[in-house]
Amino acid sequence: MKLPCSRLKSAGFVLLLALASLSDAAAQPPLIGGAPPLVLKRNPTSHGTRREFTSVTLLPGRGLNVFQVTANLPGKGETELFRSPSLDEAAQKMNGQGDDAFGNLNHSFGGAFLIPFTSRAGGELSADKKIVNVVWHGKTIHLPNDYLGHYSVHGLLNMMKAQDLHVVRTSDGQTLTAVIHAGDFNGYWLSKTDVHFRIALTGDAVDIRVTATNVGNEPEPMGMGWHPFLRIISGDRAQARVHLPADLYTVVDTIDGRPIGEWRPVEGTPKDYRSPQGATMPDASTSVNFSKLTWTDGSIDAWLADPKANYAIRVRGLSPEIRTLHLWSAKGDTFCAIEEQYNYMDAFGTEWKDMDTGLVTLNPHASTTWHVRLELFDPPRAVSDDLPRK
Repeated sequence: MKLPCSRLKSAGFVLLLALASLSDAAAQPPLIGGAPPLVLKRNPTSHGTRREFTSVTLLPGRGLNVFQVTANLPGKGETELFRSPSLDEAAQKMNGQGDDAFGNLNHSFGGAFLIPFTSRAGGELSADKKIVNVVWHGKTIHLPNDYLGHYSVHGLLNMMKAQDLHVVRTSDGQTLTAVIHAGDFNGYWLSKTDVHFRIALTGDAVDIRVTATNVGNEPEPMGMGWHPFLRIISGDRAQARVHLPADLYTVVDTIDGRPIGEWRPVEGTPKDYRSPQGATMPDASTSVNFSKLTWTDGSIDAWLADPKANYAIRVRGLSPEIRTLHLWSAKGDTFCAIEEQYNYMDAFGTEWKDMDTGLVTLNPHASTTWHVRLELFDPPRAVSDDLPRK
């Protein structure tokens, strides 16, 4: 039986609508942490003659993680600068379950903000071993036991959602403002906190300011930092170089990596990255916290250079409260994380005795601002290291 022409047209129209709906669904970015990614973008203006930033991808549903940064590089075109999976893969992994319990996968790629403390925090475990109890100014803070069975790690912002997202176009890019009303961080913190963000993309820089404000009624400690996974674009780790203007490194227990409360000079060790030309990372995995930082022209000049790719990226610290740099890179991998942080590792730990571990005291209505800027530049001429890297 033949269908009337009008019915055939109607069926065809419905099919077209269905196909269009499927196409639109496929084009939609995945939800991560219950929210779609947000992308700041600009068009390159140099016609490939110089390095310039082109986009910043953010995850508003996961603590405003700076998931990806791209740049137009001469001879390479638009290039991803951060080690991150695809957005679809991230959406599958970042589900709050298994390895992502407490949102821990948030700081395994991209660039997670570490608030209200950075690195690991150890203390007395609760009877059910679910809580790490740390002490600050005589008050006990109850943190989730989410790392190696006896630590809390990298803050409490990982699964929080950003609100009031506003993007404005500027003369050379776009700027985002947003806020996370963290409150008492789901019951784990002493007071209540609002975290305000300003992330500005231009051709020359990605400028990031994060301001934490105590909106509660009692004092609270505040540590702030960032965990950007910077790609070694060439894939050749052996020739990549790192510069960290730090005179001291923290000594850690060789069994579980916990600091013993002692700093030692980097002078004469493979942990000396102060050379103006930088130094190569060891072949093995490295995770070292540095302090006694040198400021140059009002900033901390830390960077990764990849001479084979004719590429270098600076992580310029601009907040006077930044006390430490942390270098993390896994054996056999082609990334390094250069983390500008307020506080020492295990900042609440008794091993530091009466030492100031970098946590800022925020009284009610007080604020503190963490400020870092990414910049691109010519890689310095590589020279041989004074010491072999092991």
